[in-house]
Amino acid sequence: LVPHSRPPLVDLRKQARQLENELDLKLVSFSKLCTSYSSTRDGRRDRYSSDTTPLLNGSSQDRMFETMAVEIEQLLGKLTGINDKMAEYTNSGGVPSLNAALMHTLQRHRDILQDYTHEFHKTKANFLAIRERENLLGSVRKDIETYKSGSGVNNRRTELFLKEHEHLRNTNNLIHSFFFSFSSIAMATKENMTSQRGVLKSIQSKMNTLANRFPAVNSLIQRINLRKRRDSLILGGVIGICTILLLLYAFH
Repeated sequence: LVPHSRPPLVDLRKQARQLENELDLKLVSFSKLCTSYSSTRDGRRDRYSSDTTPLLNGSSQDRMFETMAVEIEQLLGKLTGINDKMAEYTNSGGVPSLNAALMHTLQRHRDILQDYTHEFHKTKANFLAIRERENLLGSVRKDIETYKSGSGVNNRRTELFLKEHEHLRNTNNLIHSFFFSFSSIAMATKENMTSQRGVLKSIQSKMNTLANRFPAVNSLIQRINLRKRRDSLILGGVIGICTILLLLYAFH
């Protein structure tokens, strides 16, 4: 019997669904915040005329981002703990064998946790990349504005150097973002391939077990296949002979 100190599996599944619903709402709001942050920064950059004007709501959005990120990480941690507790039931020797539907449900909870974790890290990385790019661009703009307001306004060579420096910063940031995205895709692909390999191994093991358990059935299937092949050859020979006789009759 399952110890009474642990909640029943039904309660754990209910808690998992509640956490998943909370995470879904949080991730939607988190994604909207990141999109709003990017749009605000792009709009301000299009209308940017002076580096002395701060970007709209930058610090407020940063604080909101940090708060939501902490809340989502806490929810992911709770959901991970619930999934671990449900996994203990499947591995417990005192629990009766679970049916396929329940095993599928538990696997679905694990897949949802993996998807939410991947989505959170991806959105967070995009937000940090946008903020880092804006900080770099803001630093370059300040350097250019300082230069233009100083004694070197007419120095064309220095101005071109600052522009090239800005291009190099942007290129480095784009390369960093691309590398992070590629790494995320590679990790997700690796996890999927590992999961598929486990499924294929399980199927192969079951097929071998069936073949070893029912050798008579395997032998019967082989004899049926041999007889079917022999009948096909005989039928083909008869059809060929009849065709030849008909051709001979037609041409004579």
